[in-house]
This record gives sequence, structure tokens and C-alpha cells, in this order.
Amino acid sequence: MAADESIATMSSRLKNAGVNSTAQSRRDYRELLVTTPGLADCVSGIIFCDETLNQVFSDGRPFAQGVRELGMLPGIKVDTGAKPCPGLPGETITEGLDDLAARLARYAEIGAAFAKWRAVYTITDAGPTWGAITSNANALARYAAACQEAGLVPIVEPEVLTEGTHSIGRCAEVTASVHAAVRQQLSLLNVDLSGIVLKPNMVTEGAGHPEQATPHQVAEATVAILRSWPNELAGVAFLSGGQSPERATANLEALQQHPTPWPLTFSFGRALVSPALAAWHGDESLVRDGQSALATHVAANAAAVRLRGELQSA
Repeated sequence: MAADESIATMSSRLKNAGVNSTAQSRRDYRELLVTTPGLADCVSGIIFCDETLNQVFSDGRPFAQGVRELGMLPGIKVDTGAKPCPGLPGETITEGLDDLAARLARYAEIGAAFAKWRAVYTITDAGPTWGAITSNANALARYAAACQEAGLVPIVEPEVLTEGTHSIGRCAEVTASVHAAVRQQLSLLNVDLSGIVLKPNMVTEGAGHPEQATPHQVAEATVAILRSWPNELAGVAFLSGGQSPERATANLEALQQHPTPWPLTFSFGRALVSPALAAWHGDESLVRDGQSALATHVAANAAAVRLRGELQSA
């Protein structure tokens, strides 16, 4: 589960839900998520931002300790966001490599088990350019290599955004190019694929496209690209990419119909936590409502993943 929104993003979402954003309200919201009864039955790890991982539960336990005691692994987002890329007008490069080794060592010391780095690619008539694709792929690989040296599992997240009116075919074309560049750069830096988790976008049409692909079409297009990854890849955990909770779950379930040498699971953010925020909206008396909303959506996605095991054993 991704609960790693930056302070600015989390503040905006809290404000939209009618909650005054403070360090404590952001802590309260994340604690609500983490302490949802039975969450560890369906969620193995939770990604946090730096602020949260350095906070404590209301009972005084450090977040990393509390999460582990609840049966899950704590992780940390270590990139510092996408910034304009020099030489490539209109395109971005994800930053955060400066002092990364020192930060990873500190995160490992306070209990993090894994890290995450997100690279984003926007589809336009002329882009993303090969320069943007390879620059971000190299940064992902440098981050992954640094994580493995620090003893943390890297989540490698190349996300082709849904912004735009492009077709599912255009998304497939760009996603394939992005994955090819990421594989190349990981190999050049001797990253052990058996020790990483790939967190890609599902292949869908753009948000402004007039026709929505079916779950079957999304699954077919997505798995066709993933088959270029070697068998030793540890696993694939899809991001939700702004899809509605219902669509993300339906697409995840359709993906389970395709046999692959690695598991296909989920690492959703908004598709899991947004319903919880809407149900809670800062009211202490509605904590259970927020947790119930989260539990419902987590259970639906876990059921989709477990379908894979049922199909394979049938």
C-alpha cells in the first residue's frame, strides 16, 4: 500500500476532505490506515514519506516499529520529485540521487525494509523523447543499485501517466520503450533483478480518450509488455495510476488470468486510501468508518490476487 504522498500533496488532499493539514493530522491519517484491523492479512508492506517514517504512533512507538509489530514491512519513498529536465523542454527528470547513500543508510537504521523511486513519463504527440526515457531509466537504476548496496529492497516505479487523449496502443508503445530502457540500465549497473519489485503502470488509454478499454484488453496489453522481463524478476506490483478503485480492481483481477513466472500484485495508493480519507474526513468519531472503507477495498484487491492461486491449482 502506498501512503507516501509528499507533504504538499497530502495537505491538498486533506484540505479537499475538509481537514486542516498539520504534521499531527497527517500522522493521524496515516496511523488510521496502518492500524486498520486485519490489514496485515492483505497488505505486506506500506510505503511512507520521510515525515511519516520519522513520526511516532499516538502511543509513542516509532512508525517503523509499530508497522512491523502489526505484521507488515515499512518502506520509504526516497526520490524528491520530478523536475524540469535540462535540455528537454516540457519533460521531467526525477531527482533525489544527491546524498542518497547516506539517506538510505539512515532509513535502514530506523527500520525501513524497502524503498521506492518513481519516474514519470507523459505521452504527447512528440514525447516522451528517448532522452527523457533513458535519463529517467538511468536514475532508476542508480537508485536501485544504491538500495541493494544499503540492504534495502528497491521498488522500481516507471510510470507512464494517463494524462492525455492517447489510445491504449500508444500507451503500450511508450510503456514498452520505457521498460526496455529500464532493463538496459539496471543491467548496466549490475542490479539483481531477483531483489527488486517492479511497480509499473497498467497499459490503458489516456484519461481523455473517448473509449475505455475493457479489463481483458488492459490485461492483454500489459502482460504482452511484461513478458520481456526475465524470469528472475522478483515480482510485479502495479500502481493504480489514478484509476477508480473499482476499475483498478477489475483490471488487477483480469491480469491474474495470465500465467507469468512472477507474481502480479498491487501497490495502490489513491485506489485504496482515498475512500478511507473520504469516510474519515478528520472526524475522530469516524476513524472506524475510514478503516472500514480501506479494509473493503484492500480485501477486494487481495481477493483478485488470490484468484491467481486458485486458477493455477485448478
